[in-house]
Amino acid sequence: MMSAVSPAFPATSTRSGPSASSIGPAPDASGAPCCARTAALAALRETDPVTKAAAARALYAAVLDGSATCLADVTLDEPPEPPGLPGRPVRPELVEPRQLGRRSMQSPQGRAVLLHALAHIEFNAINLALDAVWRFAGLPADFYTDWLKVAAEEAYHFSLLSARLADYGHAYGDFPAHDGLWDMCERTRGDVLARMALVPRTLEARGLDASPPIRARLQQAGDRQSAAILDVILRDEIRHVLIGNRWFRHLCEEGGLDPHATYTRLAGQYHAPKLRGPFNFEARRDAGFDEAELAELAALAGVGLGTEPTGRLPRD
Repeated sequence: MMSAVSPAFPATSTRSGPSASSIGPAPDASGAPCCARTAALAALRETDPVTKAAAARALYAAVLDGSATCLADVTLDEPPEPPGLPGRPVRPELVEPRQLGRRSMQSPQGRAVLLHALAHIEFNAINLALDAVWRFAGLPADFYTDWLKVAAEEAYHFSLLSARLADYGHAYGDFPAHDGLWDMCERTRGDVLARMALVPRTLEARGLDASPPIRARLQQAGDRQSAAILDVILRDEIRHVLIGNRWFRHLCEEGGLDPHATYTRLAGQYHAPKLRGPFNFEARRDAGFDEAELAELAALAGVGLGTEPTGRLPRD
């Protein structure tokens, strides 16, 4: 991994804004730790991307140091749905995926469009992780800590990409984007099992497949700094998908469900996108997919296990 990007969580921003320490959750008047799930909902409603990213990182730090705690049995829903979900800025303009053109790596403008698309994915990923924390009650404490960690790391990725986008003279919001990730979040808002099946281990797992060819093309274009950011993102996203696999299987075991048959049922029920190769089998194995699942993906792609991902860049 290139030294241009630190694996820690430095406070990286494209512009001045509130620091994580200034917006972090505070204990209540009695000195008791704040409810991290309530704070996650507040962060989810935040519309400013820089503030949202800082809030996500501050909230995870607060849980680690004990100044915030996850109250699993508290139901936070405000029927029919809390207003302002997710909080997002006025820009970027959200359009249908088919309206987004292909991204060329041969010009700085093309690379800026790509970096913006990646930043949009990471911004949505912050929202997805925060939504899992506030929405689903009655789960083990580790569930909430895991997804707060994911939110913090997605916020770090967003900050890295935003800073790199600024190097190209652009900011998040300068180009149109689409809303596919949040659309699946809304579809699965009443079913934590479906959420675990179809967001981390379906939509986010696509990033494991897409990252190596994108990185290779950035490297080929001479953009080593952006390629290094992709290294960090892939490393962390493997863990994020692993977390999704962990909780999907945990919920299946609790319900006496077969994970393979359950995934197939949920993918059909919620109209998940069809899986298409090429697949990054090594990364998917590291992220907790079992050999039966990998063999099924290999059959879909018409290749043997171990084939490296190549091919077109995704539109998302």
